[in-house]
Amino acid sequence: MGIGVGILIYLIPIILVAFVIRWIRLIMLNSEEQVQQNKEIITLLTELKEKKN
Repeated sequence: MGIGVGILIYLIPIILVAFVIRWIRLIMLNSEEQVQQNKEIITLLTELKEKKN
């Protein structure tokens, strides 16, 4: 029982670091996608403005 608890204590920080790295990666991927969407919105708004003129 003591060995299992010791192993668990050592694994918890490793698991937490893995989750944090995964979370940061997801944020970065979503940011890149949002930048692409913003560029598309700007392009569409520019085209709409040109059509009005």
